[in-house]
Amino acid sequence: MPPIMVEHNGLDMCLNKYCHSSSSSSSSEQDKKMFSKLKLSLSGDYPRKNAEILSGQYGTNLLLIGLALMLAISHHGPSVKEEHLLSFVTCLMILQLIWMMWYILVRERQKNTRTEKDVHATTCWIRGGLTLLALLSLIMDAFRIGYYVGYRSCVSAVLGVYPVIHATHTIAQVHFLWFHIKDVIKSFETFERFGVIHAVFTNLLLWCNGVMSEAEHFLNNHMRRLSALGYGNLTIVHSEPHCNCTTSTCSMFSSSLFYLYPFNVEYHIFVSAMLFVMWKNIGRTIDLSSNLGPILGLLALASTIGILVVYVTHVEESLKMREAAISMFYIYGIVMLVFMCSAGASGLIIYRADHVPLDTSKNPSRQLDTELLFGSSIGSWLMSWCSIVAVLEADSSPPYRWTNLIYSLLIVLEKYIQNLFIVESLYRKQEDGEREDPELPASPEIFSVTSSLAPPYNGIINRAYVTPNRTCSTMENEQEENGQVYRCPRKPSEVPLTVGNKTELERVRRECECDSPVQ
Repeated sequence: MPPIMVEHNGLDMCLNKYCHSSSSSSSSEQDKKMFSKLKLSLSGDYPRKNAEILSGQYGTNLLLIGLALMLAISHHGPSVKEEHLLSFVTCLMILQLIWMMWYILVRERQKNTRTEKDVHATTCWIRGGLTLLALLSLIMDAFRIGYYVGYRSCVSAVLGVYPVIHATHTIAQVHFLWFHIKDVIKSFETFERFGVIHAVFTNLLLWCNGVMSEAEHFLNNHMRRLSALGYGNLTIVHSEPHCNCTTSTCSMFSSSLFYLYPFNVEYHIFVSAMLFVMWKNIGRTIDLSSNLGPILGLLALASTIGILVVYVTHVEESLKMREAAISMFYIYGIVMLVFMCSAGASGLIIYRADHVPLDTSKNPSRQLDTELLFGSSIGSWLMSWCSIVAVLEADSSPPYRWTNLIYSLLIVLEKYIQNLFIVESLYRKQEDGEREDPELPASPEIFSVTSSLAPPYNGIINRAYVTPNRTCSTMENEQEENGQVYRCPRKPSEVPLTVGNKTELERVRRECECDSPVQ
């Protein structure tokens, strides 16, 4: 028997659970749901964002206070001295020690609880290299203590306390990095954010202090060479205390310190980067997919550190060694820039192959990122073009002249490719599988006769509501409140219903009688 074709009428309205409400009630319920969703958002994501912003501002201000003290010290005024800066940094290290002890004790109490780990945070060989840098930093602290012992009669006690606290801080921090750097913190998130960011900026401040001391040492050596060549009116700052050393090793300690500064500087910047990754992981859900990019990046970083150490060691020696060190620096830079250009070009080719459209909608945050990216490239471009002009107009021809030219041209090219790759990454649309709001349903079921809100009816296919109105889609999961049910208003449709038999149709009509019959 062929299926009976009946015209669409009030039955379709009755099949839906919302057939008894008015449009005003529907609008009121939508407002209630929107308010509850906004309340959930304010109680969910905003505290985390506020904690990130507040802790970031706290760390930035710590760094700015230290930089202000450094600038005051570089002025060589009588008010602010090195002892004030060292006292401030010592207090920061003590606070970090207290936080690390608290963190380790809490983790020991929760050792039976499974802690989520970020396997990409670091590797054994990275932590091994960091431990080696830490050992060299401890040797530098030992030299500082020996230097203080020789001049303890005429220098501040801070110069003796600082290396002791720094050595303790280094040992505790290496232990922390070995056993806890991969932790993804899910408890006490706000407090832990402040603790981790405090550690990040404490190490950054120690890095800045080391860079300033090393730069001052090189500047004084340069002035001494100029004075030896006959240049006058040069002021050399003497940092030696105004008393005699009580031991015979003070000069050895003083001269050896500056050879260890590069290792101390690299140690602190390395630790800052690792702790920053830990800070970003707080409250994060870890994706277990593997990635080769970070491994290659860390290899590049480790090789760069080695090249810089060799460069700094040989650049102050004879003319031939100096030229060899500069040539090595430029050749290494050329190799790295070639790899960087290749990686950026490969990423652009992959993007072209994906055929993902760009998101051209207005986004102030994304636009600001793009402008800052271009602005940060101006300095590198200016330096490169100045170097190119200098190479082309130079009268002399040192061995590294043309390598410098190639290096400068590659910097310009690499910035072009890098900026294009980053901007295209920012403007790529999300893939279909990536939903902006995972709580939203994939497809509405309000008007489906097979929905969980209505019992199934075999043989009935409601084709009138295959694509429901968008304004009604947000009411998918609405439930009855106060004994009242709701429906979205619909215009009558002439789409027919296919019914298996007449008896089934009559049963459905009886079960879905409406209070107000549809005309």
